[in-house]
Amino acid sequence: MAKESMKAREVKRAKLCAKYAEKRKALKAAGDYAALDKLPKNASPVRLHNRCSLTGRPKGYMRVFGISRIQFREMASKGLIPGVRKASW
Repeated sequence: MAKESMKAREVKRAKLCAKYAEKRKALKAAGDYAALDKLPKNASPVRLHNRCSLTGRPKGYMRVFGISRIQFREMASKGLIPGVRKASW
């Protein structure tokens, strides 16, 4: 399980990225790279990293569900994810 500070950092980055999204788009369209450079580093969408919303695990992330593969398997086995069934043949 990831440290709470790591999860909080990612949430903070996501909020900052959303806040400056329109401004970044306008500055990029204008080609004003000097002004882009003055924006906060964490406002860049490149600095975001996908993490499991339950555990904060950075690896094995499934974009469709927003959770890690381990949590996906546990939840699917318990029947908590609608439309997902364990394969059997």
